[in-house]
Amino acid sequence: MTIEEGQRALAPETDARSPLSALAGSDPSVLGRIGPLETRLARNHFEIDAAQRVRYRVFVEEMGATLSPDAMRRKRDTDAWDAICDHLLVLDTSLEGDAEDQIVGTYRILRQDVAVKRGGFYSSSEFEIDTLLKRHPDKQFMELGRSCVLPAYRNKRTVELLWQGNWAYALKFGMGIMFGCASFPGTDPQAHALAFSFLHHHSRARDEWAVRARPELFQSMDRIAAENIDARRALSAMPPLVKGYLRLGAMIGEGAVIDQSFNTTDVLIVLPISGISDRYISHYGADAGRFSA
Repeated sequence: MTIEEGQRALAPETDARSPLSALAGSDPSVLGRIGPLETRLARNHFEIDAAQRVRYRVFVEEMGATLSPDAMRRKRDTDAWDAICDHLLVLDTSLEGDAEDQIVGTYRILRQDVAVKRGGFYSSSEFEIDTLLKRHPDKQFMELGRSCVLPAYRNKRTVELLWQGNWAYALKFGMGIMFGCASFPGTDPQAHALAFSFLHHHSRARDEWAVRARPELFQSMDRIAAENIDARRALSAMPPLVKGYLRLGAMIGEGAVIDQSFNTTDVLIVLPISGISDRYISHYGADAGRFSA
């Protein structure tokens, strides 16, 4: 799901410093660091539980999601996929307490080899993922989801660390495609007619990358004729996470899906790693190899 408002684009820092470069000789489990913030995978169930608590604060307390009675009672956003996913964390090491008290952001990652053995991808409940996978038997897919950051940390550096972690993870496991659901607030697709129509006409995944929402859930994104779309206004109407993915070269699946439980309308992001802009690869990937061993 979406990193909430307040995050900036995934564009690189303007200085020449590479946060990953500063990690030589430090904790090998750390995938990125900027100042007191660091990103790494959760190491135990206590840290996963803390990440689920962060997700609850964002998705339920902020966005108005409705979870299962047990999840609402426990104040944790949990589902069956948590047990088979890796959980990428951003921690503020300047905060007092254990690591669980320092988690300020999280991303959930599911590799194709794990998904195949353990019941499939989360996104397949909304989109026809299997047809996309069958078209690319030589590539490994990596699903990203449940992305969120606490309000005080919704800034460019936190987003950079999440992306650096994803990039190092992709290198480590030889992933070829990143994909996953990204969310627009609310359950009225017409409220996002301008943004959806821009994505439909200008960023839709086609040909070998074409993928659609499941027919019983399909909501048309083609709501305004291409010639009537103001691109600047359309882009400004999109969540920062979606705009960030577009800058990296992502495509959008055809059709949106209403998620009543999370009070969102979802689109599918498809991002072939080979298509990511060279300047982003240079920034995020130049030193990432040493952290992916």
